[in-house]
Amino acid sequence: MDIIISNSSKNPIYMQISNQLKEHILKGSLSEGEALPSIRSLAKDLRISVITTKRAYEELETAGFIDTVAGKGSFVAAQNRELIFEQRLRKIESKLADILDEAGMIGLTSEELAKMLKLIEED
Repeated sequence: MDIIISNSSKNPIYMQISNQLKEHILKGSLSEGEALPSIRSLAKDLRISVITTKRAYEELETAGFIDTVAGKGSFVAAQNRELIFEQRLRKIESKLADILDEAGMIGLTSEELAKMLKLIEED
């Protein structure tokens, strides 16, 4: 499992860790019940503060991606992939609605937006 920290990212380090672990879980490269590295071990490997790693794990636990057992460690939680998919789909739909509103304010058509999306995708 690779976690890459970017100091030039606009996201804080704990969020970068949390997002990458979520991605690994959703893609299946981390499976249900699989143990995650200890907070101290991950902090040491990434050369960051234990507090930062702890915050990332807390975020994941709050979101239901991991379970932490005192004295045993943190493990990938059972996921309802359909529910997660639906939640992400709603988030995308909301962002697209915002984009359509913004585009409408300056007179962009949906065809022009589609072309912009295609250009961005090609980058």
